[in-house]
Amino acid sequence: MKICVVGTGYVGLVTCACFADLGNEVIGVDNDTGKIEKLQKGIVPIYEPGLQELIDHNLDKRLTFTTDLKLGVEKSEFIFIAVGTPPLETGEADLAAVKQVAAGIGRNLNGHKIVVDKSTVPVGMGDLVASIIEEHSGGQHKVEVVSNPEFLREGSAVHDFLQPDRILIGTNDPVAAARVGELYEPLEAKIIATDLRSAEMIKYASNAFLATKITFINEIANVCEKVDADVSKVAFGMGLDARIGPAFLNAGAGYGGSCFPKDVSALIHKAEKEGYDFKILKAVVQANILQKKSMLARIKDLLGPLEGKQIAALGLSFKPNTDDLREAVALEVIKELQENGARVRAYDPAAGENARQLLVNVKLAENAYEAVAGAHCLVIFTEWNEFKEMDLERVKNLMKTPVIVDGRNILDPEKVKALGFSYRGVGRK
Repeated sequence: MKICVVGTGYVGLVTCACFADLGNEVIGVDNDTGKIEKLQKGIVPIYEPGLQELIDHNLDKRLTFTTDLKLGVEKSEFIFIAVGTPPLETGEADLAAVKQVAAGIGRNLNGHKIVVDKSTVPVGMGDLVASIIEEHSGGQHKVEVVSNPEFLREGSAVHDFLQPDRILIGTNDPVAAARVGELYEPLEAKIIATDLRSAEMIKYASNAFLATKITFINEIANVCEKVDADVSKVAFGMGLDARIGPAFLNAGAGYGGSCFPKDVSALIHKAEKEGYDFKILKAVVQANILQKKSMLARIKDLLGPLEGKQIAALGLSFKPNTDDLREAVALEVIKELQENGARVRAYDPAAGENARQLLVNVKLAENAYEAVAGAHCLVIFTEWNEFKEMDLERVKNLMKTPVIVDGRNILDPEKVKALGFSYRGVGRK
């Protein structure tokens, strides 16, 4: 198959690399000249396990990159839209990039195409994309618009693409659905075919539910602290119930990232636009804000006044195995620490360079031990594996005062306390 993918962010780049590795001819298109120049040389601008290897293997064979949308449209049968839909101040999704791409596709049509929305867009956007393409093409060529939402987790996106739970294809045209389904046949995955609008809603509903599940266990964790229960044991017991399941029941400092915050807000806004007050999701947003703020309270509980105190922040990305800092809990808490007079030294295995551009007056360490040297408190924000296996005796000897606030519950409380640390997790005794 001949495929064009417009947008080379996390979703677009993984889509390019994986489709190429499955034997298709893929053209990745982006209007960021600097990014395309790097990709043409095989330099991947994001950290995602397995992605570099796929691009190295397929570049200039089945995979090419360009800034020329016209070239991509003309040479392809399928055109995937994978541009960003970041939140506006109102909370609704910013659809400017999607609309711009749709207009560009329309202007450059040279035959029958199937346009696939990979971007997360509100219900009804597929119809709008179709109308924009028709407006700019004059209706000279037939185009079907298909919704094919991504369910890729940053840090395991390549794995999730190649071994998906399900492939969702939304369209009112069964022939187009079958054609898009052919792209995924090598994966031998379960394909779910729905109408266009239901597919768009499934994506938002899925992310909103997962954000709600995370927030629920965080609320349970806060109650556990009041009644002297252990949320880790509570979550384990809950997760054995087949109706609930263990996934997304890890209590912590709150959710962040590029999907959950914006998608929850976008669904709330869409519901309001249609005259519905989505009370549960509004409560989820508020509870998540409070959960992030609770980290500062936990630190103060152990340290007292923060003026002049040195804090070691381990983990900056919103989750492990990615360098993505969007809506990361660490960035918000670090700012609050600084406002309270604390000095911060931070370390992240992948997001250090990205953080350098966002953090002010924060020293970035080369490793975890350099970060904790001279610190009054160690705060774990991201559950990178290397933090789970730290030499805690060495950590204690390096610190000024042995205090740990574990925002992801990755350490064994009894082991940590036995070494002489003051320890505070989330929802643990």
